[in-house]
This record gives sequence, C-alpha cells and structure tokens, in this order.
Amino acid sequence: MVKGAAKVMTLMLAFNRKISRLRHIKNDGFTLLEIILVLTIIGLASVLIFPNVGGLESRTFSAQARQAVSLLNFARRTAIVQGRPASIEIYAAPISELEMPQSPLSVGQWEFIYGSIRFEENTDVEYEVEDRIEVVFYPEGGSTGGTIYLNFEGRERTILIDSFTGQVVLDHES
Repeated sequence: MVKGAAKVMTLMLAFNRKISRLRHIKNDGFTLLEIILVLTIIGLASVLIFPNVGGLESRTFSAQARQAVSLLNFARRTAIVQGRPASIEIYAAPISELEMPQSPLSVGQWEFIYGSIRFEENTDVEYEVEDRIEVVFYPEGGSTGGTIYLNFEGRERTILIDSFTGQVVLDHES
C-alpha cells in the first residue's frame, strides 16, 4: 500500500511540475485587450493631430460661404436697426483688380476668388457673375432677394435670400 501511495504521489508531483512549467513560460505576445487599448489611443491621437492635413481649399470654401451669409445677415440687421437700406457687394474677382465705385448703401464687401458665382434673381433670370452683384436689404425687412450659387471644384453651396423677409439661408453642401 505504501508502494502504491508513493507511485500515485510521484505521478501527481510529475503532473504538477508540467503544469507549473507551462505557467511560467515567458509570454512574448500581447493580449487582445492591450492591442485594442493601444489602437484606441492611436486613433484618438490621429484625430487630434491630423485634422488639418487634407482638404484645405475645401474647408476654405465652406468658410467663405459661411462668411458671405454672415455679411448678408449683418446688412439685413443694419438696415432694420438704422431704418435705411443697406447692401452687401459680392465680387467674383479680386476687389483690387476692379475699379468700380462703391455703392452708397454698402455696409460691406465680399469677394469669392476660389471659383465661380452664379446669381438667380427673383424673376428666374440666372447669370454668371463676372464683376459684382449687390444685394440690398430694406428697413421693413425685405430685400432684393435671389439665390447665389458658389461653385468650387465640382462642389456647390447655395445661399437663398428671401425677398419678403430678407432671411438668408445657406443650404447643405452638395
């Protein structure tokens, strides 16, 4: 019986040694959790570091469209607050190259030299702007109205100006 017990103990010790050797083997890889964590950190860092790498003209185009809308809204508010007509002059060429007199109603000028401008009047007449257009806002809230199409490298932004309310709306980019 002692001999049998010694044999069983020997087998158990030998089995435990194999298990303990497997536990102490050096692990050269990474766990899935560690890999996911590192990839998440890299992803977050890339969003912070590389947002301005591509499409500078694209962002400039969108910023230019928003700037035009801001100026048009400024003219609208100015007309209502001051009680007299106010306008914005929109140039399709650099202002310095054009020798045109400034309108007496003008409260601001805006130039779009990145692409082309089309203007559709309320009478459904649409034309390509070569020099400038003037949008006038009146004290009672109305305006000359129309639709301004800004085009740049196949992209288009549309600025809608309501002739009755003077409201200026920039559509979503297409």
